[in-house]
Amino acid sequence: MLDAFPRIDLLQQPTPLEHMARIGTHTGHQQLWVKRDDCMPLAFGGNKVRSLEFWLGEAMERDCDILVVAGAPASNQCRLTAAAAAKLGLECLVLYAGTDPLPPHSNLLLTGMMGAQIQHLGPVGEEERGRLAKRTVEELTASGRRPYLIGNPVIGGLGYARAAKELHEQAVAGGLSLRHIVLPGSMGVTEAGMLFGAFLLDLPWTFHLISVEYEAIELEARLRSILDGLYRLTGVEAKDDPLSRVRIYTNQLGAGYGVRTEASVQAGHLLAELEALVLEQTYVAKTFAGLLNCVARHDIPSDEAACIVHTGGTPAIFD
Repeated sequence: MLDAFPRIDLLQQPTPLEHMARIGTHTGHQQLWVKRDDCMPLAFGGNKVRSLEFWLGEAMERDCDILVVAGAPASNQCRLTAAAAAKLGLECLVLYAGTDPLPPHSNLLLTGMMGAQIQHLGPVGEEERGRLAKRTVEELTASGRRPYLIGNPVIGGLGYARAAKELHEQAVAGGLSLRHIVLPGSMGVTEAGMLFGAFLLDLPWTFHLISVEYEAIELEARLRSILDGLYRLTGVEAKDDPLSRVRIYTNQLGAGYGVRTEASVQAGHLLAELEALVLEQTYVAKTFAGLLNCVARHDIPSDEAACIVHTGGTPAIFD
């Protein structure tokens, strides 16, 4: 089904599925696995690469000549859009909220190195940033350009629907009976896409979403909106509530988005010491802290295999 949608191959091969044996010994749960979406060939990788494959597929099908993307200076999506544009020979305009930090560092530094045009929008919120991005696209179109605005959540969700198939095939090949999937709960694109893929394949997965950005009600609303869009886009009919296998946890939010917690710092050190995993503190460390908490509370039974998706964001550790 997903082959019907245009896609640019940025991954080249599946990302690794690794057994976390030492964390298993530490927690008393011997069936903990990690899907290494931080290990991709494009500019440090990360979950946005899978969405970009479909966003860029649509952009190329429309013969667009410039990519437009908006985000915060720490945005992984902006970094990876600039990287993909460099690979494809497209122009890229990045609209950053906030002011120009000197010297540039982390994701912002990498975005500039890959040749993207950068504009700083000043201290604007998420809604205003989106409005300014759409206005920029209108202005570019009026001047004769063919822009493509990165970020449609439904098209982007196709990337992790495809990832669900990739993970399932890896598990089957390894004789692994996966029952639990742990993901960060944020904008919803990654989460909804993987939920949709699991539905298409009729997989017996329970999803544990560790919210790093929103309260449960808002995160659930975002998931439903994207899932509804995926059903409409593909013409698939939902047979039951797509969120019936989803558990949302807000106990790792702490003071909010991007603010580390004692648990996330401890998780970062523990996973580095035992598994050599590098966890940034905006999304990934809180998600791993949530995994450890789920195991400790037996939300994930010790006799059922679980996989956490490492969604990348590695450059953020240098902020």
